Amino acid sequence: MIKLRSNPDLPLWVRGDTNAFFGLGINVLVNVLTLSGLCLLVVHIPKDDVFGSILPALGIALVVGNAYYSYLARRLAARENRSDVTAMPYGPSVPHMFIVVFLIMLPIYLETKDPVRAWEAGLAWAFIIGIIVLIGAFVGPYIRRWTPRAAMLGTLAGISITFISMRPAGQMWAQAWIALPVFALLLVGLFTDLKLPGNVPIGLAALVLGTAIGWIGGAMSVPDVSAAAKDIAFAVPNFHFGALFDGLREVGPLLATAIPLGVYNFTEGMTNVESAATAGDHYNLRSVLLADGAGAVIGAALGSPFPPAVYVGHPGWKAAGGRAGYSLATGVVIAILCFLGMFSLLGAILPTAAIVPILLYIGLLIGAQAFQATPRAHAAAVVAALIPNIASWAAGQMDNALAAAGTSAAAVGEDALANAGVVYGGLNTLGQGAVLAGMVLGALVVFLIDKKFVGATVVAAVGAVLSFIGLIHAPEVGWNMNGPVALGYAFVAVVCAAFAATRPEPRVRDAEEIELDRQHGGGAAVLPGEQPAATVVPAADAIPAPRAVPADEKSPTEAPS
Repeated sequence: MIKLRSNPDLPLWVRGDTNAFFGLGINVLVNVLTLSGLCLLVVHIPKDDVFGSILPALGIALVVGNAYYSYLARRLAARENRSDVTAMPYGPSVPHMFIVVFLIMLPIYLETKDPVRAWEAGLAWAFIIGIIVLIGAFVGPYIRRWTPRAAMLGTLAGISITFISMRPAGQMWAQAWIALPVFALLLVGLFTDLKLPGNVPIGLAALVLGTAIGWIGGAMSVPDVSAAAKDIAFAVPNFHFGALFDGLREVGPLLATAIPLGVYNFTEGMTNVESAATAGDHYNLRSVLLADGAGAVIGAALGSPFPPAVYVGHPGWKAAGGRAGYSLATGVVIAILCFLGMFSLLGAILPTAAIVPILLYIGLLIGAQAFQATPRAHAAAVVAALIPNIASWAAGQMDNALAAAGTSAAAVGEDALANAGVVYGGLNTLGQGAVLAGMVLGALVVFLIDKKFVGATVVAAVGAVLSFIGLIHAPEVGWNMNGPVALGYAFVAVVCAAFAATRPEPRVRDAEEIELDRQHGGGAAVLPGEQPAATVVPAADAIPAPRAVPADEKSPTEAPS
């Protein structure tokens, strides 16, 4: 093991970091390969700009961000005198990759036939996202304190099951003869205590196995590798303030997606921090969000329209044995590959089916965590929080299929779709603003199950406001963007207020649930001296007291150095 001289008790690298490095590194590698292809093939940004400006800018953001999260992990480990702290995973945000390409850059390219103008708009959009996340750093900690764990982990599981897992699953079964052996090897190595001979890292073994099967089976092509090798060239990032400012001149149309997506970013960051806390690592949410926001702003100034963010999957890398080293190694290696323009070559060497099973593994783990780390009584709330993300994914699949056929839902008509058994309109409305919508629905169900009707009234009222201004259940932000849905939430608030007026006693938690809250430091507050269900005295109906916040979650002036 490599150790820091200043702190010999905290190794820089442990064997589990190797597994986590190959897992997270492959994850980020797939995403960078994807965004490179989107830039080249969809927006038609010149190859020199993609490999000479966009990827080097992203590389700087990744190496700085991952180094920062590695530092936070080591600081937390030193503070709590633990050696099992896992760094938060970090990389280009997957939903934003597709949104900035298809909703921001592609329409401008189709209108102007100018990929540079489209790129400038993408930079401005990413910059605005970063500013909103920076603002969220001062709001998010308060939201996290009052939001039930089932709502946050449930909506995170919804993202993981749909946007993280479903596409890889489809890619796997398209070449199952490559992917399934890789997937089985990963499951055995990461879900059991069995080791490979010589303690070979399971992530490396899985990648080598899948690549070997792909090449032996004829899925890969030597000419493709030779052609891709020509793209290798060293490039360093430069500031693109001119392009950024040009994009910001037409900021108005960008706000319609930037505002809700900025809110999405800090709410997803918030749920990821909660997920890490559930796994035992309590990070300062404000520090995380400030880093994410700064990464997006700096990346946009350097030429990258792809905001980086904390990833879903911390518990997965923790279970794989990752600590602090895997994060730093991932940032450094991916940055080097970005600077050298190696992604075209890697895409020609590594079969996709050998890479994506790690994403499905993460989906399994996050989905399971949502149920394992929440009270059994709140299982329905977890499912409720899943549903908006499932609806968003399903509506997106419908849109993509219709677009491939040269049409759209509007052109086909909602009645025609309904006659074919496709509930497009309702799913599309439910899925808009899915992260926030999932948190609202999950929290509402938790408070109703717990008979805490004042809290349910507040959540329903918040849902009404968010729907009215378009942050959920609407395609854009504005005034009175979805009055009927807002009215529905308002009626729910009235119903909950009526029940609150009867002052029912809240649901009594059992001993197992109280212990679960003590272990994970979240959910409904565990009050000092609280007793198991047999002797607990129910408190008056009210919004639950905020969860106990560790010292690391306090304001910067209060947090220990």
